[in-house]
Amino acid sequence: MAIFTHMVVGTNDLERSKKFYNAALGAIGLKSVGPMGANGHMWGKEGPEFIVTKPANGLPATYANGGTIGFAAPNRKAVHAFHEEGLKAGGTCEGKPGPRSFTPTAYASYLRDPDGNKICTYCFAAE
Repeated sequence: MAIFTHMVVGTNDLERSKKFYNAALGAIGLKSVGPMGANGHMWGKEGPEFIVTKPANGLPATYANGGTIGFAAPNRKAVHAFHEEGLKAGGTCEGKPGPRSFTPTAYASYLRDPDGNKICTYCFAAE
């Protein structure tokens, strides 16, 4: 059983965020599962697991300094696709696709979404 029911990040531009996450998360097999009212949108495999929303308190969305949300990639090719599609859709690079030194099979890439939220994808399968 997973330890989280869902993850949420804020946005100041929902349409821009939808474009970015449709591209980046679509590259690793996650799909849009629809709007969350007028101010949010949801993605997942079978239901809402990741949500982007305008803050409920009406203040501007900000990102967490030191915070990162990691998504599972099915293979190394998907790690590259996540990074490439995310960049094309308005994200910025926070770490190119490649091996990570903390385990022998760790392979990842990092992006910032258009609002500055840091996300990554990891594959732990051997080549």
